[in-house]
Amino acid sequence: MSNASPSPEPESAPAPPEPAPPPPEHPPTPASEPTSASEPTPATARLRALLHRAVPATAREPLHALGVALATPTRPGAPLLAKASSRWLRRLPYAVAFAFVATLLPVTITVLMNEYRLNGALAGALGTAQTAPLLLAVTRPLQAWWIILPADFLGALALIAADGTAGRPWPWTPMVVVGYLALMLAVGLREPRRTLLGVWLLTGLAGWVCELLAPELSEPVHVLLFVLSGVLLLITGTLRERGDAQRRLVEQETISEAERARRTLLEERARIARELHDVVAHHMSVITVQADSAPYRIPDLPEAAREEFGSIAVAARESLAEMRRLLVVLRSEGTEGERAPQPGLDRVQQLIEATVRAGVPTELSLAAELEDVPQAVDLSAYRIVQEALANVMRHAPGARTRVSVQPEESGDWLTVLVVNGPSEERGSRRGPLESGGTGHGLIGMRERVRLTGGTLDTGPLPDGGFRVAARLPLRTDPLSPTASPTKGSL
Repeated sequence: MSNASPSPEPESAPAPPEPAPPPPEHPPTPASEPTSASEPTPATARLRALLHRAVPATAREPLHALGVALATPTRPGAPLLAKASSRWLRRLPYAVAFAFVATLLPVTITVLMNEYRLNGALAGALGTAQTAPLLLAVTRPLQAWWIILPADFLGALALIAADGTAGRPWPWTPMVVVGYLALMLAVGLREPRRTLLGVWLLTGLAGWVCELLAPELSEPVHVLLFVLSGVLLLITGTLRERGDAQRRLVEQETISEAERARRTLLEERARIARELHDVVAHHMSVITVQADSAPYRIPDLPEAAREEFGSIAVAARESLAEMRRLLVVLRSEGTEGERAPQPGLDRVQQLIEATVRAGVPTELSLAAELEDVPQAVDLSAYRIVQEALANVMRHAPGARTRVSVQPEESGDWLTVLVVNGPSEERGSRRGPLESGGTGHGLIGMRERVRLTGGTLDTGPLPDGGFRVAARLPLRTDPLSPTASPTKGSL
């Protein structure tokens, strides 16, 4: 860095401000170091560009597919490259193994007989034992190794007494070296690191024992095989471990994606449960109230009609009970949902009219100047009013109720207030539609208010009524002091 700075100094001398730019140039380099770890280095990029130019375009795709297949591990007993995408890649190991056997078997027998002067029958047996197991290496390379290594060692022992061994490669013939390296390629792509280390050490041990038995015949060929087999095992083992790590990563990502999808499904189910309670329970309560109060609201009702309305009320109560059991199942699994257009404050008037028709006298005070209400606040305000009125019909039928939806003077908050008095029908034979409940309605209110960042206050009144007061933000300004929930917020 200091050697490079003197050269620009003569040019920067007339302009004093220029020494300042070099410091900003250096910080980006550390910042870029983490990204360069995942990106190719300049040397790697140059090598890739060189290979890109050297390899014809028609051969790049097959070579890439071969590299992917080599890095994809297969289960024990399955052929090498069994998970390759193309058929010719899956058949390639068999073709390579057959080519090695077809070439090495006759060459080995010929060389052992003509060059090393070994008996023909023994040469044939050794040549077959040293080369034919390469076909087994396609599916079970370690078992093939247990056959080939002893066969190579026995062949080295047999060559000690042969007439033509002196001056020729020993203990391993050139055909043994070629076949053994091909076997190491298969073993490295299949076996774990500990097994590869044992195979490599036993290979070196076999060559060292042969050198001790006949040092006068020993050639450095056993050292060459020891080094080359180690390099091949290292490369293929690293390639296999890299593919195995990628496979585990993909499996983990698949599991994480499945868990994420399951969690989303559970959230959707819980939201459906909340919407079911808000919508269906409200309408079922209205049906129950209308059917139950029909004999009192309609004069001179025939007895058959009274019984019909009574059966409707009973069926509606049973439906409410069954729906609550369904809600318990859905709520037990997890969280949120609905795809249809959601109602808002523009439908509160319809909600009040339906409640009045159900026999609950209700007054509405709705601000006319409400504009640009956030969608979440609009839906939450409607659902809070809907649930509060449903609670009135369930627990205090006939109670006078007052609903107020007004913005505060600051215009930052919307106040939703639902207050009902005591039930007007306490002395009648009809009591509350439900003596108890799961509390899902109030929980839904709290969840909606918490979602919008507002506050909720619910509780009984001294006269026996009930009060629901929600304060919802009309603006989501994080810098506003009113944006943070006050005491009692949920």
